Amino acid sequence: MGFMFLAETFDEWAKPKVENGYNRFFHTDAEKDVVNLIHATRNHPCIVMWSSGNEVPDQWGSEGVKRAKWLQDIFHREDPTRPVTVGMDQVKATMASGFGAVLDVPGLNYRTHLYEEAYKQFPQGFILGSETASTVSSRGIYKFPVVKGIEKTYDDHQCSSYDLEYCSWSNLPEEDFILQDTKDWTIGQFVWTGFDYLGEPTPYDNQWPSRSSYFGINDLAGLPKDRFYLYRSQWNTSDNTLHILPHWNWEGREGQVTPVFVYTNHKSAELFINGISMGVQKKNDSSPQSKYRLMWMDVKYEPGTIKVVAFDNNGKPVIEKSVVTAGKPYALHLEADRSVINADGMDISFVTVTVVDDKGNPCPTANNQLNFKVRGEGVYRAACNGDATSLEQFHLPTMKLFNGKLVVLVQSTDVAGNIQLKVEAKGLKAAGMQIQSR
Repeated sequence: MGFMFLAETFDEWAKPKVENGYNRFFHTDAEKDVVNLIHATRNHPCIVMWSSGNEVPDQWGSEGVKRAKWLQDIFHREDPTRPVTVGMDQVKATMASGFGAVLDVPGLNYRTHLYEEAYKQFPQGFILGSETASTVSSRGIYKFPVVKGIEKTYDDHQCSSYDLEYCSWSNLPEEDFILQDTKDWTIGQFVWTGFDYLGEPTPYDNQWPSRSSYFGINDLAGLPKDRFYLYRSQWNTSDNTLHILPHWNWEGREGQVTPVFVYTNHKSAELFINGISMGVQKKNDSSPQSKYRLMWMDVKYEPGTIKVVAFDNNGKPVIEKSVVTAGKPYALHLEADRSVINADGMDISFVTVTVVDDKGNPCPTANNQLNFKVRGEGVYRAACNGDATSLEQFHLPTMKLFNGKLVVLVQSTDVAGNIQLKVEAKGLKAAGMQIQSR
């Protein structure tokens, strides 16, 4: 699939980060563990780099420099073909101690404001974004007014999907884009994270019931957030990207300012609200966001249709997209990532469930409780709605939608045949689909 992997060993060396951490075993087991990692994975061509640590407290002081070199030497001895990095968050300390200068590849975790200084200080001549962004958002959730926010929290324990919220130690995607686009000595970035994950629910770390992260480009169910399309517009150079946010179901916000953002690989686009032009926006250098997003900040909400037409560099329309105000939830719609899976007792089809109105338009605010039934040569495995505050258990055959969507996992048995999935909800037209296992 074209993935390039950085294989990483330790989150802790000799200095403790947490109680009962790996530091208890570092002096006795580190070399063995590094050797085992290398021997297990070095024949995979997708491995392009090794990392001997991530945000280890040993970044401070001369002992840490010696440990960094010792570990790197082990990697070089077992595999002389690949470089070694460390994800450094204490960049000032690694400049002062020489820690960063020892590494094959100096990796910076966030700290975009220190890239220039690190480039001048370190001798390698390049910088890797070993961990970047950590922008936070919840799929389908939008907060007003639309402004940048650091560690912003709300009563519903969600984060705004206008993609303008981040942590005290992190940043928005555009800061990394600018570095990658303007500094030829930056060699790429690993975004934290591609998918949400259980744990670390920043900025709600100590606030129940938040129990999964908000960092993901995709949510916990694997469904793309708006931010997915911001990255796609920058990274996918072969396909058109045109994505509109927010959704357009805002009963009660009539006449109120509801900004419209567009993520596209094109430089300009025109926005229409119910056929009336809101003007053309062009990417520009007035702010980091304006370089990579098209933003109509003064739009006032009225139900109906919003349409965006994107233009090529010659001003000719090349692609358009619309979002409509959906009617009342009417039916369920199922879409499988694969309708044929392997009859090996392990293969899984990921089925996205969407609520639609009687015209087939997605209902972006629907939160109905769904029930799942699987018959034939397959079993219900799990469901996930991507809601960081949901306490429903994945393995039970029922779950509430989150903003109109969730994902159901259907698993094969070791017998080939047909599998039937049925999804039901009170007051909605049920949906079913057939999956084949071979």
